[in-house]
Amino acid sequence: MNLVIVESPTKARTLSRFLKEGFTIMASMGHIRDLPKSELGVDVKNDFAPNYQVLSDKEKVIASLVKASKKAKEIYLATDPDREGEAIAFHVKYLIAQSSKLRAKSSKFLRITFHEITKDAILEALKHPGKINRQLVDAQQARRILDRLVGYNLSPLLWRKVRKGLSAGRVQSVVVRLIVDREKEIEAFRPEEYWLIRAEVRKLTVHSSQFTVDLVKIGDKKAEVRNKRTAQKIVTELKKATYKVESVDKKQVASNPPPPYITSMMQRAAANLFGWSSKKTMREAQRLYECGYITYHRTDSVNLAMTALSKVRDYIKVTYGDGYLPEKPRFYKTRSKLAQEAHEAIRPTKVDREVEKVEARTGQAGLKLYQLIKKRFIACQMTASIIDKTTVEVTAGKYGLRAVGEIMKFEGWRRLYVASGQKNFKDNLNNKPLAISYMPPIQLPELEQGEKLQLIKVLSEQKFTQPPDRYTESTLIKTLEKLGIGRPSTYAPTISTIQNRCYVEKQEGKFHPTQVGIAVTQFLQKYFQEIMNYDFTAQMEDDLDKIAQGKRKWVPVISEFYKPFVGQLKEVKDAKRIKIQAEKTGNKCPLCGKGDEVIRIGRFGKFLSCSRFPECKYTKTYIEETGLPCPGCKKGKVIVRLSKKGHQFYGCSRYPECKWASWKKPKEKVIGN
Repeated sequence: MNLVIVESPTKARTLSRFLKEGFTIMASMGHIRDLPKSELGVDVKNDFAPNYQVLSDKEKVIASLVKASKKAKEIYLATDPDREGEAIAFHVKYLIAQSSKLRAKSSKFLRITFHEITKDAILEALKHPGKINRQLVDAQQARRILDRLVGYNLSPLLWRKVRKGLSAGRVQSVVVRLIVDREKEIEAFRPEEYWLIRAEVRKLTVHSSQFTVDLVKIGDKKAEVRNKRTAQKIVTELKKATYKVESVDKKQVASNPPPPYITSMMQRAAANLFGWSSKKTMREAQRLYECGYITYHRTDSVNLAMTALSKVRDYIKVTYGDGYLPEKPRFYKTRSKLAQEAHEAIRPTKVDREVEKVEARTGQAGLKLYQLIKKRFIACQMTASIIDKTTVEVTAGKYGLRAVGEIMKFEGWRRLYVASGQKNFKDNLNNKPLAISYMPPIQLPELEQGEKLQLIKVLSEQKFTQPPDRYTESTLIKTLEKLGIGRPSTYAPTISTIQNRCYVEKQEGKFHPTQVGIAVTQFLQKYFQEIMNYDFTAQMEDDLDKIAQGKRKWVPVISEFYKPFVGQLKEVKDAKRIKIQAEKTGNKCPLCGKGDEVIRIGRFGKFLSCSRFPECKYTKTYIEETGLPCPGCKKGKVIVRLSKKGHQFYGCSRYPECKWASWKKPKEKVIGN
């Protein structure tokens, strides 16, 4: 009998479909050893040696693994093909070897990895077993120790200098800073006036259709209209001007398909289209992977296996025809210098799998994500879409105006994303383009250089520059990726953590810093500038990646960070306490009548309190109203509520009499004339 050890029961069940006789498949249920919760667990005087302890809820699991291992001829460590998976394999091997009195280098232990849970991939992995990659284990261990050193030392400091119950993290605190910095930009923003001016014109022929030309030039300079007076002057002159076609430029533009999904792009697409958090996206992707429906979902590589390319090309040819199939497969260049080309992009393991089977095992959410991944994979191997683009330059006196028309000549890969009018979710995902914008045709009449045009009317519109947008789940991930802060596999837990700890809150899909988050960021930026520095955090990630690549050793990396960090900790002992600014409700404290009623943030969210706390002990549950009537009962008001998991949603103030609830804030109806 051979023993195969994976992380989860779902993965174990999937493998059991392919490995039957001669194999026993068991799950470690995730990590089985970690640093202790109640102490630092790192010997800083002895090369940062970690003091790993068996997790209390894994003792029975370990006992079962040890018992099965004694009967096994060979033990296959088949955990995920990344740093976390490698670390789990390392700890499982260590505990089994220790309990079974086996040598750690025993040939009985074999490491196998596969990027898709299919019969072919598993059998191939069994033919070519290897050893545990200590470089990946060291990289995971270094990250864990670094995070422990920061959290264990900074969190008590925040308790003393800001407020009890707070915590800090090497990456999470920098992510909060991003959101706080964006809020400062918004507060400091001052709108500037500008005007858009356009003219509606048409050919001189009878029954010709009209089209719009936008003002782009004044003389030889770019048109920039900053005030109403200038706009009125231009409009007056344009009304009197003669319009003539200066040039007509026609060209075909080929639009190639985007690459298959990597982790970050999948998270961003699900956030944009479904409003999902990165945590939910990764949870659904994990289920799809463990069921054998997609390849491994933690990847920076856009590489695709030749067998997968061959199968998807056959699928495109049969389903869409030769016109949609390029002469050769498309290959994409991985942007990340850290990606392992041996890994693949995220794709379905079987391109023609029945979607009913996917939905039966993973539910509608799993199916939505599966369809997203599938369409992107198919599209990336289809022909380019061809667009006829026409640019018309028009002169009106000293003014230059422009119109651009686009007509889809051949849809190519965009055929997968063009709304077909069907309502069947399984066919076209509610007619939504899957993270691909599709512009409707903008057709211009046939025009010739030198011909005159008839003016219909001149339009002007006052505008104001807008402040930068607050981060959404998608734009935050994009920024983290651009700055090199964290890694795609860490985005989901980091974003969840900063919300759970009330450093930021999500309103209408956008992140707002809380007063607690602002105070913590202010304190850490003042006394720990290096830790809060974007470039420094990115450099730490690069060092961790170099450990994984064998280019650096983990102890020196941690030592270079820890020595100056300890010095900073000593300097902060005499730092002044930072006060968290509480938001006033405008009411006096109903208990003492002296202080103001304020909104505070605690471990379980917002609550009302007295500004004179701790002298006055007044507290009350905070109910955040939207000012909108309940769409369900029409009697109550829409209020902001929190789910059991701490997620914000909207409900009726008359609950439980009225059960109306929604993740999205209802829109206020505007009554027209």
